[in-house]
Amino acid sequence: MPSRLPIQDIFAGLVTSIGTAIRYWFHYTLVAFAWLGVVPLTACRIYKCLFTGSVSSLLTLPLDMLSTDNLLADCLQGCFVVTCTLCAFISLVWLREQIVHGGAPIWLEHAAPPFNAAGHHQNEAPAGGNGAENVAPEQPANPPAENAVVGENPDAQDEQAEEEEEENEEEDDAGGEDAADANNGAQDDMNWNALEWDRAAEELTWERMLGLDGSLVFLEHVFWVVSLNTLFILVFAFCPYHIGHFSLVGLGFEEHVQASHFEGLITTIVGYILLAITLIICHGLATLVKFHRSRRLLGVCYIVVKVSLLVVVEIGVFPLICGWWLDICSLEMFDATLKDRELSFQSAPGTTMFLHWLVGMVYVFYFASFILLLREVLRPGVLWFLRNLNDPDFNPVQEMIHLPIYRHLRRFILSVIVFGSIVLLMLWLPIRIIKSLLPHFLPYNVMLYSDAPVSELSLELLLLQVVLPALLEQGHTRQWLKGLVRAWTVTAGYLLDLHSYLLGDQEENENSANQQVNNNQHARNNNAIPVVGEGLHAAHQAILQQGGPVGFQPYRRPLNFPLRIFLLIVFMCITLLIASLICLTLPVFAGRWLMSFWTGTAKIHELYTAACGLYVCWLTIRAVTVLVAWMPQGRRVIFQKVKEWSLMIMKTVIVAVLLAGVVPLLLGLLFELVIVAPLRVPLDQTPLFYPWQDWALGVLHAKIIAAITLMGPQWWLKTVIEQVYANGIRNIDLQYIVRKLAAPVISVLLLSLCVPYVIASGIVPLLGVTAEMQNLVHRRIYPFLLMVVVLMGILSFQVRQFKRLYEHIKNDKYLVGQRLVNYERKSGKQGTSPPPPQSSQE
Repeated sequence: MPSRLPIQDIFAGLVTSIGTAIRYWFHYTLVAFAWLGVVPLTACRIYKCLFTGSVSSLLTLPLDMLSTDNLLADCLQGCFVVTCTLCAFISLVWLREQIVHGGAPIWLEHAAPPFNAAGHHQNEAPAGGNGAENVAPEQPANPPAENAVVGENPDAQDEQAEEEEEENEEEDDAGGEDAADANNGAQDDMNWNALEWDRAAEELTWERMLGLDGSLVFLEHVFWVVSLNTLFILVFAFCPYHIGHFSLVGLGFEEHVQASHFEGLITTIVGYILLAITLIICHGLATLVKFHRSRRLLGVCYIVVKVSLLVVVEIGVFPLICGWWLDICSLEMFDATLKDRELSFQSAPGTTMFLHWLVGMVYVFYFASFILLLREVLRPGVLWFLRNLNDPDFNPVQEMIHLPIYRHLRRFILSVIVFGSIVLLMLWLPIRIIKSLLPHFLPYNVMLYSDAPVSELSLELLLLQVVLPALLEQGHTRQWLKGLVRAWTVTAGYLLDLHSYLLGDQEENENSANQQVNNNQHARNNNAIPVVGEGLHAAHQAILQQGGPVGFQPYRRPLNFPLRIFLLIVFMCITLLIASLICLTLPVFAGRWLMSFWTGTAKIHELYTAACGLYVCWLTIRAVTVLVAWMPQGRRVIFQKVKEWSLMIMKTVIVAVLLAGVVPLLLGLLFELVIVAPLRVPLDQTPLFYPWQDWALGVLHAKIIAAITLMGPQWWLKTVIEQVYANGIRNIDLQYIVRKLAAPVISVLLLSLCVPYVIASGIVPLLGVTAEMQNLVHRRIYPFLLMVVVLMGILSFQVRQFKRLYEHIKNDKYLVGQRLVNYERKSGKQGTSPPPPQSSQE
């Protein structure tokens, strides 16, 4: 091998590398054009063609495909259509898996139509839902009322009664031929050739499917995706929409639907509802004439439509109702009227509905989180009327598949009543009380721009970076709330003699635990082997029932129990009202008072005042809880803790001044000089700098730079930041932070600011240039030096890449092979373990 590679070898290697890069570039461009251009554009044009409603659009569809009008908008809309169709396809596959593994409903496995099963459920529903205090069937009734041990689980009893009724219905109505046909249908669903599908799945990877492996097989996949999009648009959008459209036109409701600004969505939902009713009727007719395969197909289609509608109601309609009800009940708090909301809806219906849905979704989420916290405190069984989201056996999709429609409607109406009543109690009524007691406190100031001298950007930064992270810290806040709920429950239990009902008894807990163990063993003995021929549904039910009666714990029932429960509900409503009054007034009042020292009499957005008040209240409560925790340890320990915390707070303040004050200010000023001022201020004008805004932007830039550093490769800055994070506030090392982090970063920033300024203001005037040239150098030296640094970085990167290419060319042309050679030290102790082999090239 020559000492240096010849020029022709380097040139040949360069040409080969460039050719390979061009080939890959062409291939990836074709892949991107196919998946990001052809697929969404085809989906959008087909969607528009189908919903135009004219024959001419179908005839001109090939020309519309090649049209270049509105390419970007059509591609974006097509991406949304493709995403919807893929989500629908994945949902169908997942729903099939739920039906196969969880078992189909009884009326689908056998010959009973769904409306007959629903009729039986309606007849037996009142018997299972009489109240919260149904006596458990396995427990004997005790004569004394105050010592009666009562069990409550009406949902389990209701479901058990429904299952017994359905089993009786199976035995009476289902013949051997129907059962055999149903089992054969289930076996046909299960007995597909899994090995072939697994082999195909192993061969088909994401790279091969998308075309990233260099082959052209993805063109076939593009064709199938386009066909799948067309099929799904036709089946799941076109047909339901036109069914709903013709029905609304025939009933005369077309004008009302058009006035809602959501004509397409409402029409499609109406079409799905009519389609579900049609599928039920056809399923019943197929059952009467004993068309078993048609009956099963119609039943599966009905389950798909039913689950889809229930998902829309649960995730879309219910949060939307909650959001609008929250807005209506809080109008007086913001000095708004229904006319204002109507005008906002008319101007931007989509945005208004989305914001109300988002508010309702947040409300539902926090309500569910509070219910989970209540379940940790209260006795199992108190909240029998609410579903337990932490239950491992809870599967909402299985409930949507198996439970009849009337039970879902009953739950929906009950949920709307409960959520709406809580909003009235905790929002509307406190606002009325505040307006009567404190007439000048409301409304809240929610204007978009304030006339305060303090920058809005600084306040928003303070809110987002300091206040909200502290308030959203779930550890202490959740523990405080849980302690308050426990204290309230204990107080209410002893005042109303409902301690056993609310919290349970220790003796009863031990007895119920032993009884539950026995029930689990008995259930496992009974349900270990399901009877052959019962189908997947029976096996699924056997698995679900192995845990025994979950969520049940007995309690002692005192005298006048209904009256005590009523007083408990009244006491709870009064407590929630007082808590809501405090939350609506105390943080805002404290925030307004504190902000008045900073901004004077200027009005500020109530978001800032409420956040400031909440933060002060949080700090106060935190300090009180810490002092209460230290009190039993004695005065000396308290003084020692105060000394330690004072030292830690001083160190934290010094670090905060350096890292959250000086560094962001220098970074924001450098960004202003390098990027903002050259772009926004002409040469004949003087730029003005605002330290507050520069500091706020610097904090954001510092957080972004720190995040990128932590995600990047290992170097000294990442090591130092990780060490500072690992130490935390309690083990803060001031010397390490100042020496390793603050001093180098501040030095680099000061050099970046000072060196160009010294050059522009001190050296350039000595050269005797004109004033215009001095101004030009002074204003453009910062971006010029940035460009020089970027060019040097690009050149160093290209030099490293050329060295790698040089080594690659040399190895390809002259490398014969590689051989492992043992590495032996010349001077070392005997008996040491042999070192790992070293690779050498020849």
